[in-house]
Amino acid sequence: MTVPDKGTVPDRGRGGDRRVIRVVQGGPIMVQGPVSIEMPDGSTVNSDRFMVALCACKRSKTYPLCDTSHRGRKKIVRREDRI
Repeated sequence: MTVPDKGTVPDRGRGGDRRVIRVVQGGPIMVQGPVSIEMPDGSTVNSDRFMVALCACKRSKTYPLCDTSHRGRKKIVRREDRI
């Protein structure tokens, strides 16, 4: 079965629809929502959005949700580092 880039894919084995999960290189993991995320401590994070960005870098202040902390930051080069 060929999986399309977007949308749901029929799950012929269970009778339901599969969620599409897209891994963005250098970015978040995109999951079709709404979702409930079970955390290691037993708590649950819920999102009713149609597409949810999950943090893959663990730098997010809103972890497990992405806040774009993975985006590159310009490094300040000091004079003594240029030598």
